[in-house]
Amino acid sequence: MKTAMRSHVGKIRQVNEDNAWVDRIEHGLIAAVVADGMGGHKAGEIASGLTVESVVASLSSWQEDVEAADAEDRLKELIRKANSVVFETASGNDQYSNMGTTIVLALLNRNAGLIGHIGDSRAYLLRDGELAQLTEDHTLVQELTKSGQLSPEEAANHPRRNVLLRALGTDRSVEVDVRRFDWLPGDRLLLCSDGLSSLVEDALIRDTLSETNDTLEQKAEKLIALALIAGGDDNVTVVLVDYEIDDVVGGGGKA
Repeated sequence: MKTAMRSHVGKIRQVNEDNAWVDRIEHGLIAAVVADGMGGHKAGEIASGLTVESVVASLSSWQEDVEAADAEDRLKELIRKANSVVFETASGNDQYSNMGTTIVLALLNRNAGLIGHIGDSRAYLLRDGELAQLTEDHTLVQELTKSGQLSPEEAANHPRRNVLLRALGTDRSVEVDVRRFDWLPGDRLLLCSDGLSSLVEDALIRDTLSETNDTLEQKAEKLIALALIAGGDDNVTVVLVDYEIDDVVGGGGKA
C-alpha cells in the first residue's frame, strides 16, 4: 500500500489547526488519522495535536486484527481515550476552555478497513471510478437534511453548515461512529478535513483521484490546490492510501 499526506493553512487562517498522520503499524496494518481542531487562540491546534498524539500512542500497542470481533470496540475505546486527554487538558486551563476537534481514523489490512469518526472530517472510498462517502457528518445541517427540512442544494450553501453537533474533547464522554468496509486491490481511500469537502464538489474529487497519470503525492497536492482555488477559507488536509494491485500480485507494497 502507498500513502500520501498534505496539509495547508489556506488563504485566510493564520494558524493551521489541522493535524494528520499515516503510517504502517503492527501486524502489517496501515493507520491514518485526520483531526480538525476548533477553539480560541491556538486551542484548536492544541486539541487536534493532542488527539493525534494520543491515537498514535494507543496504536503502538494495537493487537487486534481489523476483522476481529472486538476491533470496533477497541477502536471506540482508543478514540474515547483521546477525548479524555483533550477534555481534561481543556478543563485544567482556561486558555483552552471548550476546545475540541473532529477526528476520522482508518485502520486497514489486506481485506478490510475500519473507520472511527466524530465531527465533519470525512472518509471517501474510490472504487472502479466511483466515489463513496464512508462517513456521515455530525452537523446541524446534516440533521436538517436527513429530516427533510433542507435540500442537498440548500445544505451546501447554508450559513450554519459548519456547526458541529458532536466533537471530540468538548464533553467528558462522546459517541463514536464506527464503520467496517471491504478493502480491495485497486481501492483508494481519502481522509480529509472539511477545508476540502466543503469547497470542492465530490465529482471533482472523484475525477482528481481517478487521474491515471499522477502519482499519489500529485493527487494529494492537486486536491489541496483545488480547495485553494475554491477560496481556501479554511485549513485543508488530505491523507490518501492506495491499495495497489501489485500489493497482491507482487506480494508487498510499501507504506
